[in-house]
Amino acid sequence: MEKPSGGTVSYQPKFYGPNLGLVMELYEQYVQDPNSVDEEMKKHFDQWGPPIDHQEQTSTNHLSLQSEVQVEKIIAAVTLVNKIRAYGHLAADIYPLKDHKREYDLFELSRFNLTKEDLVKIPASLICPDAPKHVFNGFEAVQYLKDIYMKTIAFEYYHVNDIKEKNWLQAKVESGSLKPACHKELKKKLLKRVIEVEEFESFLHRTYVGQKRFSIEGLDAMVPLIDEIISKSVINGAQNINIGMAHRGRLNVLAHVLEKPYEMIFSEFQHAPNKQLVPSEGSIGISFGWTGDVKYHLGLDRQIKANNVSNVRLTLANNPSHLEFVGAVVEGFTRASQDDRTKPGFPEEDSNKSLAILIHGDAAFPGQGIVSETLNLTGLKGYRTGGTIHIIANNTIGFTTESSDSRSTRYASDLAKGFEIPIIHVNADDPEACIKAAKLACEYRAKFKKDFLIDLIGYRRYGHNEMDEPMTTNPLMYKLIHEHPTITKLYGEKLVTENIMQETEVQAIKDEVIGKLKEAHERVPKQHEDPIITNPPNSVERQLPQINTAVSIEQLKHINNELLSYPPPFQIFDKLGKVLKRRNDALEGNGKIDWSLAETLAFATILEDGTPIRLSGQDSERGTFAHRNIILHDYQTGEQYSPLHTLSTAKASFAVHNSPLSEGSVLGFEYGYNVHAPETLVLWEAQFGDFANAAQVMFDQFIAAGRAKWGQKSGLVMLLPHGYEGQGPEHSSARLERFLILAAENNWTVANLSSSAQYFHILRRQAAILKKEEVRPLVIMTPKSLLRNPDVASNSLEFSDGAFQSILEVEDGLENQKAVTRLVLSTGKVSIDLYKAYQNLENANAIHLARVEEIYPFPEERLAEIIQRFPHLKEIVWVQEEPKNMGAWSFMEPRIRKLIPNSVSLQYVGRRRRSSPAEGDPNVHRKDQARIVNEALTME
Repeated sequence: MEKPSGGTVSYQPKFYGPNLGLVMELYEQYVQDPNSVDEEMKKHFDQWGPPIDHQEQTSTNHLSLQSEVQVEKIIAAVTLVNKIRAYGHLAADIYPLKDHKREYDLFELSRFNLTKEDLVKIPASLICPDAPKHVFNGFEAVQYLKDIYMKTIAFEYYHVNDIKEKNWLQAKVESGSLKPACHKELKKKLLKRVIEVEEFESFLHRTYVGQKRFSIEGLDAMVPLIDEIISKSVINGAQNINIGMAHRGRLNVLAHVLEKPYEMIFSEFQHAPNKQLVPSEGSIGISFGWTGDVKYHLGLDRQIKANNVSNVRLTLANNPSHLEFVGAVVEGFTRASQDDRTKPGFPEEDSNKSLAILIHGDAAFPGQGIVSETLNLTGLKGYRTGGTIHIIANNTIGFTTESSDSRSTRYASDLAKGFEIPIIHVNADDPEACIKAAKLACEYRAKFKKDFLIDLIGYRRYGHNEMDEPMTTNPLMYKLIHEHPTITKLYGEKLVTENIMQETEVQAIKDEVIGKLKEAHERVPKQHEDPIITNPPNSVERQLPQINTAVSIEQLKHINNELLSYPPPFQIFDKLGKVLKRRNDALEGNGKIDWSLAETLAFATILEDGTPIRLSGQDSERGTFAHRNIILHDYQTGEQYSPLHTLSTAKASFAVHNSPLSEGSVLGFEYGYNVHAPETLVLWEAQFGDFANAAQVMFDQFIAAGRAKWGQKSGLVMLLPHGYEGQGPEHSSARLERFLILAAENNWTVANLSSSAQYFHILRRQAAILKKEEVRPLVIMTPKSLLRNPDVASNSLEFSDGAFQSILEVEDGLENQKAVTRLVLSTGKVSIDLYKAYQNLENANAIHLARVEEIYPFPEERLAEIIQRFPHLKEIVWVQEEPKNMGAWSFMEPRIRKLIPNSVSLQYVGRRRRSSPAEGDPNVHRKDQARIVNEALTME
């Protein structure tokens, strides 16, 4: 808009380009209802009328615009072109099977009270300022825009509210700058690529009849599309490219994008030996778990050389059948690649260093809630990755369900509109359009650091897994598919028609590709491997090594002093200030170190050892129970300050982030971050432990089993608040039993701690094993009310001279071991309840209390030693607050029974078997809790 620079005479502002179109639309609304536009625009139109100077003449055709009729025609023309931009996709040729009506009638001139003659009189620059020079008038501009928006590629960006982004996208689309330089060699290269893709699938189909492979056929262009994204991203500086996808087309991506040797893929179909088929040059990293996974779930690492200058790491993440969950993991991979964790403070981000490509299913993208959760991470400072490029591998069918039954939206991609992600729909039968889509996606990501989505629309040539017959469930669709030529036939004929290639050349390429496939097949050993039941390697089976986790008192005092020193102007809220001041004396004399200070000291000493830390959760900066307070706020200015970020002794970064209200995506992200940055202590904290069940897929499919299936190591820490406080069934149990059910092969450590020193030492031990072969995730049932309980606080000697202990004992029972006839075992919060009641017993000589702090791996030797110490032991009592079918009882019972003679009985004390974890009434809770404690400590 142009305004006068001075003087007292007022002029009507002049509008140009997209701004003129927007104001004309507003004026059209104003004419119909003056109150339908905002007050400022209403005043403008009241004063000036339509947004075009009636005295102005165009320099293009010297047309007078004085008449009101002509102004209305221009407004109508602007409305038409804006409708083409916003809804042209409804008439676009984006469905290869031609099974969707193209809604041309939406753009008929008569709908806008326009004729060709009307449009010819309007300059093209007035309604399409970015049109090429050969487009002169409005009619040519409309035809040009229809050609842009209604062919085999369609655009949706009107939901993007940022006007700069919208104008940039419009200019890119309409200026013609996206058209790839499709010279002859590029077209030949594209044809060869789709031939490789198609012939690979055809070879598998013929050679391994009836075997599942989840073919890419119908979406063959996805491979050159990914190729182009990778190529453009490397040029933009990416050093790590991480791909997440489900099983559809995965073998083809492995073969052609990751360059997994054909021989290895064939050997997996034939169950033939394949270890010797791994490339010797080391450019491909293939890891094996001991139980393994099906071939269409496996991932791969590949090092590629870019322009003979830099090595680029290309990763296809391992993924289970839980389709979309890998997306969050790959986002974690990507952020880990972008963060520089070598310096104190928050890590330094560089989004150019790494890119995530997520390939979704058309049924899964709108159907799986984890997709929305993961999209929500895109703009958050703790989780952003500078823009992800999404591809919907759109078969227009999910399993046997057609789109009309699988989503409530027109497009599979519509979910992305809520996050203002630009969308391209592209016909998968047009590989040149796919290259164009990739180019726009990469340029947008590079400029705006935001997500972009490509909806690649094709079909599925066979049934869901090549073993089912789709004609039984989707007969109409598959009649069309059976009659539809493949992409190589369509594109090959196109190049022949364009005189770019001869039919003999096309056939020669096919023959060459088929020849390579046959040669690779011949190289695969013919013998079958006998099935072998594999066990974990020794490094996994053995116990964790003895690690010195103690820290000197002098060192702890120095750290504590720094943690309690704030910049002079910084003012902490008085109530919090009093709490923090208590820490001044925690390491002196009879002082005690509570849970939160123990954690902070652990973090500080781990940073001093040079290990980076990342902590996230829904209230992690403060702590759900207002206990942690890592990030402090000036109560007058709101300014933030974090002592852990300014420690003079720190040698690595410390990141702490309040997460969105999401468990699945955030836990997946943190797992992915840890896998890709194994030297980093990554901790995820649930707001309440039972909220973790919203991320159960991540526990089941990735964290518990990832190493056994894929050889994927992790040292992730999960902090799950657990303990019965009378707060009802949803704020009591972290479902300890679920983690114990999944416990096997030393796949993780499960702990339920009752001492702040224990927490300090287990965190330091976890940090120390991150780079070792014995590394494993750590699940901690963390306390709630115990956070401030003095019986949980530890003295400083337990930090400077102690170590983590799998079982803690009450010292009182150690004096007269011959008198003990009952051994009471427990874990977690109920241990403190028992201890308090035990202290009030008049004669406690016959009872000994022991707390199992590390439940898995089961501390067999330590518990056996304790049991053998009491010669007159008659009974062991396992006490828990959880119902009998929950908690640790089912896990502990057979293991304890194995250690005791027939003369010693084993009893359970706790709540009865229940379907709900806890009572909903606090009074009922207190009564039952008192019964449990009394029963455990009362001798008959």
